[in-house]
Amino acid sequence: MDQLQFVVPTLFGLEGLVAEELRRLGLPDVRAENGRVLCGGTAADIPRLNLNLRTGERVLIALGSFPAGDFDALFEGTRALPWEDFIPKSGVFPVKGHSLNSALHSLPACQSIVKKAAAARLGGAYGLETLPENGALYQIQFSIMKDNATLMLDTSGPGLHKRGYRAVGVAAPLRETLAAAMVILSQYKGRDPFCDPFCGSGTIAIEAAMIAKNRAPGLDRSFSAQKWPWLPSQAWLDAAGEAMDKEFDGEYDIWGGDIDPQAVAIAKSNAEKAGVEELVRFEAADAVAFHRAAPYGRIVTNPPYGERIMEKREAEALYAGFGQAFRGLPPGWRLSLLSSHTEFERTFGRTADKKRKLYNGMIKCDLFQYNKR
Repeated sequence: MDQLQFVVPTLFGLEGLVAEELRRLGLPDVRAENGRVLCGGTAADIPRLNLNLRTGERVLIALGSFPAGDFDALFEGTRALPWEDFIPKSGVFPVKGHSLNSALHSLPACQSIVKKAAAARLGGAYGLETLPENGALYQIQFSIMKDNATLMLDTSGPGLHKRGYRAVGVAAPLRETLAAAMVILSQYKGRDPFCDPFCGSGTIAIEAAMIAKNRAPGLDRSFSAQKWPWLPSQAWLDAAGEAMDKEFDGEYDIWGGDIDPQAVAIAKSNAEKAGVEELVRFEAADAVAFHRAAPYGRIVTNPPYGERIMEKREAEALYAGFGQAFRGLPPGWRLSLLSSHTEFERTFGRTADKKRKLYNGMIKCDLFQYNKR
């Protein structure tokens, strides 16, 4: 366990942000690839990564990679890995994964082969024909790309976007990891006034409050690897203590508004669960009437796209009205807005100063960034 390789899957477009987070945590050999970031580390880094990552989706341990052009190669390659170093006799080890541009494209067949091979290795190591599988969860994941298989163990359990504060959502919720990424890309550091005029269940404003406070996003939830006997509970306590020591105390001006009073009530409840209710104000407000007298500030928001919540024409009218409101703000305001609408800039009334491709679930979006001028 002295030297491990970690794989952190990401939403497409966030690889650079996740790589930067890993470097800030002091992890070695950070390497970004499409949809994932790799790095080195030790067993003590498992709690640190799970507790602190804002924009990564989960933390996987890579056990090994090998060519897998056919089922025999997949079986033998999987069986050759040291599963017994990680999974005890009682471990539950289901298998899931994906295959891309490879001869082995039937996922159920691949799952079955990986399961049999891991079971054969573990059965041999523990002298058992049948493994009880009545203990802690050790989720095995495989990735087969261009006939090369990588086998991994998932340390996180539910994805890292599940912070534990959003028990109830509203229609078309924004994933917490993407909300945090939008706040980071806006370069918000906790000093400027921060507003989300389409706040929905409050995710962007809550993530902004946690970033302003430098609060680790995983402190209020549990992870699969907490039940692994070879990872001492002291490692989790040490990582939590290290994270809490880095928190800031301060006064922050963070506001979220939504035209739906029910969404506002949910946002307030979520902020309480996240422990940031004193840092964020939520109120019922119409984004088209948005106005601020402060000379500068940041707006980070995710208005309806006209795909699921409202009709396209209504969304366009909303964009036009909000564009007018933005143009009425003092010159120091900056806007980061996520939308999948192909005609967003035209309806908003101005070409973005900067655009970045991001994905909200399976929806391809752009983050439109504007400086007030």
